Amino acid sequence: MSDAGETDPQEAIDSVAGNRDDRVYDHSAGDEQAGIPFVGAGPGDPRLLTVAGRELLADADLVVHAGSLVNSELLDEYCADAETVTSIGKDLEELIPLMRDAYEAGDTVVRLHSGDPAIYGAALEQMDALEHEGVPTYIVPGVTSAFAASATLRTQLTLNEVANHVAFTRPQGKTLSEDEDHISEFVGMGDVTTCIYLGTHAVSETMDRLLADGHDPETPVAAVYHASWPDEDVVEGTIATIGEKLEAAGYRASAMVVVGDAVGGEDYERSFLYGDWANRSADGSSDSTGEADD
Repeated sequence: MSDAGETDPQEAIDSVAGNRDDRVYDHSAGDEQAGIPFVGAGPGDPRLLTVAGRELLADADLVVHAGSLVNSELLDEYCADAETVTSIGKDLEELIPLMRDAYEAGDTVVRLHSGDPAIYGAALEQMDALEHEGVPTYIVPGVTSAFAASATLRTQLTLNEVANHVAFTRPQGKTLSEDEDHISEFVGMGDVTTCIYLGTHAVSETMDRLLADGHDPETPVAAVYHASWPDEDVVEGTIATIGEKLEAAGYRASAMVVVGDAVGGEDYERSFLYGDWANRSADGSSDSTGEADD
């Protein structure tokens, strides 16, 4: 543990390399656990917060949240009795002592991330740093924006004979180098629904790269701006047109961009789940009643 008031996040990250925590075998998602929970706030709509997340926020004394990425209505509704502090503009060296000191003082602390902490949340580095300071932590899942976008579009991310795979990704930029940008590869596979987490400002150049790589310009694309928020909007187009359409709409904040034939929910085949498989008996033989023979 570091001296009071000091923390070295990188030292904490390095110290856990290769060590599997025993709690992996003792707890599962949804269990009540000791420590600071890292809660997924969901995509925006307060009703898409999980029951577990709502219960934890109701009991919290301090909620450290992801600023404007968390709907203020959610904070008003579920965090009315807690002190709320935004994490925007604070580095780990400030965040870790803030949460550690409150927890050690006996406060109930919740770290509230947007979406799900497992998807581009940078949660683990905070958790490792807190654990290094002697503060236990755990994850409470949330609904990621790709799932909210799928619901808004009234489609599935996987569709029989259309999309067998889903890719969660980001384009090159500040966080990813050009070599780490695999969007073109995902789209090129054909049966992948590619969900791109990015600000709308990056869509045009991302689509231009796809066109330069020779992808079909008529490939369907939907951009769901602020999925599940009150100002949600859906902009539909293709690889060739979506950038211009988004620029015309004037959106500059976060949007979920979904690329692939599953976007429109068209031309898919009936699955086996409610066909031949549903009429198969326990011993594997076909039975129109769905029951095993005597």
